[in-house]
Amino acid sequence: MSHTPAPDLRSVTPHLIVEGAADAIEYYKRAFGAVEITRMPMQDGKTLMHAAIRIGDSFIMLADAAPAWGAFGPKALKGTPVVVHLKVPNVDEVFARAVEAGGRVVMPVSDMFWGDRYGKLEDPFGHQWGISSKIKEMSLEEMNAAGESFLKQMSGEG
Repeated sequence: MSHTPAPDLRSVTPHLIVEGAADAIEYYKRAFGAVEITRMPMQDGKTLMHAAIRIGDSFIMLADAAPAWGAFGPKALKGTPVVVHLKVPNVDEVFARAVEAGGRVVMPVSDMFWGDRYGKLEDPFGHQWGISSKIKEMSLEEMNAAGESFLKQMSGEG
């Protein structure tokens, strides 16, 4: 892809710094069905100073790591404090495809107390993704009660 107009972004759009942004785009296509919107390479023709993809109805911007500009990917930082959340119709299918494409399971998919089926993985570039599907509609009160019960079980009180 070459230069195309910027997409109509939502109020908040993640901008991921990646060591190997072009490869990350290909992974996101295989794993999450991403569609490449734009790619702006540097003069070397390989390093991406900007790219944009769409997953579902949302956009993610990407750029290659550029330490000279203070742009470091999660591998250089030895991890990430951020999890990108992806809501999908079938979490098991998407999660399996993302792992097959090269993702590493951080937390297997399971039914969660807040009414989602949820799992977490790390992509080959160090970014973490929480992937979920709604399985049960719950009120805030129901979620709070279920959360308290969950925490009691985790601490051995329940």
